[in-house]
Amino acid sequence: MADLDWHAERSDLEGLVQLDRAPETHDIDLKAVRQYRQARVRAKMGDYGIDALILSDPVNIRYATGTRNMQVFSMRNAPSRYLLLTPNRSVLFEFTGCLHLGEGFETIDEVRPARTASFVAAGPHIAERERSWAAEMASLIRELTGMKDATVGLERLNAGTAIALRDAGFRIADAQEPVEMARAIKSPEEMKCVIASLRATEIGVGKLRDAIRPGLTEAELWSVLHKSVIEQNGDYIETRLLSAGARTNPWFQETSDNVIGANELIALDTDVVGCHGYYADFSRTFHAGPDRPSDVQRELYKTAHEQVHHNIDILHPGMTFREYADKAWNIPEKFYANRYYLSAHGCGMTGEYPYLYHHGDFPDAGYDGVVEPGMTLCVESYIGEEGAREGVKLEQQLLVTADGIQVLSRFPFEDDLLA
Repeated sequence: MADLDWHAERSDLEGLVQLDRAPETHDIDLKAVRQYRQARVRAKMGDYGIDALILSDPVNIRYATGTRNMQVFSMRNAPSRYLLLTPNRSVLFEFTGCLHLGEGFETIDEVRPARTASFVAAGPHIAERERSWAAEMASLIRELTGMKDATVGLERLNAGTAIALRDAGFRIADAQEPVEMARAIKSPEEMKCVIASLRATEIGVGKLRDAIRPGLTEAELWSVLHKSVIEQNGDYIETRLLSAGARTNPWFQETSDNVIGANELIALDTDVVGCHGYYADFSRTFHAGPDRPSDVQRELYKTAHEQVHHNIDILHPGMTFREYADKAWNIPEKFYANRYYLSAHGCGMTGEYPYLYHHGDFPDAGYDGVVEPGMTLCVESYIGEEGAREGVKLEQQLLVTADGIQVLSRFPFEDDLLA
């Protein structure tokens, strides 16, 4: 940890101010990253018998092509830009006036203007717009695949467009599984992007930690991280998970104008969609001072620290999800009601497959699978007693390798809370 400067003005990685289409920076071959990801999607299309894939989730479009455009806007206003991918062709339908953003990518064969099939865009003519949209897409799918009854994978489209495509004679499949399975395994070049995003986020968390003082509002403190993320060309923060004092228990109380009090705990989950669109996801809990943490605060922190490190220690490639649940740390009864809903989860361009559940939740929520080399996982802990005042959130991001587990998060834990 000594080789990182938590007070730096920006990350020590060069080239983070460049767009994803930039030339290679800090030994990251972005072209290779894009080609690997698109090949993963096409391979999974083959595995799942999908002849054509229509992606509208901007994160998945970015994964499959490297292109980005108004990512948050596009999530709400789907389909305002979308991608048609077949085994041999990649056609990006880009938002009005934005076709230039898709030019020059080796992952895109053609850029066309998108026809937004949403009620906001079409108003009372939405049904007609959906049928017209589906007819245009059906014609193109038949042209590119040579099939009248192709299996078409869909995600996040209006029900009317999906129904119209089905009525046109296509077999409709859910695109979620093949895309999630594609994203789950990272290449070594892709991991350089993950680490670039993580290191830049750690710089921001360092600035946030330095800014802590009683009298700030939660929002004022949280904005320090946001400012640093944007300065380093990160994209945005996906959640508002910074809270202090009594608002740390239970978890998931969004950042507010609550004023941080003396000697309170401050819990943070980064959830940063950062450099190159990759998720930097780790959690830390701090103490506001000026006095030393109380015995209760230290107990909470040490318990969360124990849970995270126990569960990291049991992970290994080839482990099944059920085996992980059986061997995972047993949450003490007094903390069980307020436990975090997951024990661990996949992490790439957002939180993703797989979800690893606690032993007690596995019968109802869990599913089986295998921990594989190339997966990036985040191991979670929230410790807060039901009805008590404060809680602690900790989380570590890691990579599964053929030889074991590599912890990626390098931001330190709090010595005064571990004492």
